[in-house]
Amino acid sequence: DLSYEDMMDDRKLTDVYDARIIGEEAVGDRPAKILELTAKVSDVAYHSQKIWVDSERFVPLKQDMFARSGQLLKRTEMSDVRQIGGRWFPFVVLYRDMLKQGGGTEFKITDIRFNQDIPEYLFTKASLKK
Repeated sequence: DLSYEDMMDDRKLTDVYDARIIGEEAVGDRPAKILELTAKVSDVAYHSQKIWVDSERFVPLKQDMFARSGQLLKRTEMSDVRQIGGRWFPFVVLYRDMLKQGGGTEFKITDIRFNQDIPEYLFTKASLKK
């Protein structure tokens, strides 16, 4: 359901896609703006994407990823959105490969903290080997 490229591409969406608002639609009980992203570089995994962003909380609720042909390849759905430290964040993310059968891969976050000080020693080679 998730590819290496899905997990490792950390570029800003604005660096690799042009975006425009193409409509509004509810996702569950939440109003959302629909963004259409079109690749402006050739080295992206998906030629285009649609992202449903909560109109009030500004958090993504759903994301569809498409091939150049327009075929839907993957879908991500975010739910159990909670406010943590003034920031809205989805605690459940479901990744689905639309070309395969099955329920997909679900990530459930049980605890998250933002803006925490992390000691430098945690990033030494010795600590990372543990």
